[in-house]
Amino acid sequence: MEKAMIALAAALAVGLPALATAIAQAKIGSAAASTIAEKPETAGTMIILEAIPETMVILGFVVAIMLILQFA
Repeated sequence: MEKAMIALAAALAVGLPALATAIAQAKIGSAAASTIAEKPETAGTMIILEAIPETMVILGFVVAIMLILQFA
């Protein structure tokens, strides 16, 4: 039972940030598309802003790996 709870915690550590990132990137992407249409020189900034939410998923993945390695 303990291993099942650890697996569930690891899945939630990756899944919930991934869901939040998807929602954030959808909103950022539509705003970035309209901004780039008006000012093409902002493309680099918009790409960076689109990539920032991905750090949540990366950190969630790191937490999941730490959970699995510590308790497995």
